[in-house]
Amino acid sequence: MKTPIHKITLFLLSFGFLLTPTSCKGNDPVDKPTDTTTTKVDTTFVKGADISWLPQMEATGYKFYNDNGVQENCISILKAHGINTIRLRTFVNPSNDKASGHCSKDETVAMAVRAQNAGMRVMIDFHYSDTWADPSHQAKPAAWANLSFDQLQTALYDYTVDVMTALKTAGVTPRWVQVGNEIPNGMLFPDGSNSTSWTKLVQLINKGYDAVKAVSPTSKVILHVDQGNDNARFRWWFDAAKNAGAKYDIIGMSYYPYWLTGSPDYTLSINSLAANMNDMVARYGKEVMIVEVGGEDTKALNTYNMLVAVQSKVKAVPDNKGLGVIYWEPQGARSWSNYPLSAWGNDGKPTAALDAFKYKGILRTN
Repeated sequence: MKTPIHKITLFLLSFGFLLTPTSCKGNDPVDKPTDTTTTKVDTTFVKGADISWLPQMEATGYKFYNDNGVQENCISILKAHGINTIRLRTFVNPSNDKASGHCSKDETVAMAVRAQNAGMRVMIDFHYSDTWADPSHQAKPAAWANLSFDQLQTALYDYTVDVMTALKTAGVTPRWVQVGNEIPNGMLFPDGSNSTSWTKLVQLINKGYDAVKAVSPTSKVILHVDQGNDNARFRWWFDAAKNAGAKYDIIGMSYYPYWLTGSPDYTLSINSLAANMNDMVARYGKEVMIVEVGGEDTKALNTYNMLVAVQSKVKAVPDNKGLGVIYWEPQGARSWSNYPLSAWGNDGKPTAALDAFKYKGILRTN
């Protein structure tokens, strides 16, 4: 589990952004067009990366190097490792903070265009906040703070339509759209807290769903809950959401063994993750996706094996309803972000963990 307290604390610690020698200023290579001659990208199973930090990493001069130590554009490096989908978070009125700001509508659209031009599919993740939204932090955007509940619903709908329309105008049709980010406790607190009212939370969710479909009927809407290995948590949440009439297409899960109590090895929870995915499909008839995953950057072999195992479990979900796996900020090197779960080393190169998206079902011992 990627707990919000850990996440926010890590970002605050990284405020100064200590850059390594590989992060000196300069111009990065441009995104390369689709090249299927060197890398065969899986066009069905999602092998994704949330790279929402990338523009700010580039703006601060961070340099990315491929496996051979040659400077190269980050998206091209990810694609060479099998990544075929890019997930992008979007904030309402963000600050200019390097780690916890940016991701505005315009910045999100620009990144979506880059991803699509590189041959990637796109997922949009609406946080409905000016900064991070997660299980413990679901603050309303400042501009919405004093709205009545009816006005809040309208603001959410209009904002979602605005972002989706901007993407459409730019030629991007997101394959998937998240209405809220890690919302086990609700969103847009206090109005959308499920400790207060499931009815209000679902009204907000359905406004987001309707807005997405009004602009992009083919985009599939995801509802996202953390701790994907916790079946009781998911049954409680999706039973209540169903009873309240929530509209959605896909069940999204986070899976972070590192954030579970005691940071147990993934081998102790991977079967619970698999069982939960299978149960969600059987119980609700929905597709499932691991929309966030990550492992320790200093334990690249273990993270590699975890990613191989997670992909295997998702592919084994009955009726092809396991859609894929998305790594959260794999390029977000600790030297830049102080985040311990990237898949990037201090040398500016991807770690061996990222190879898990290239190789099928092969565990490593060295």
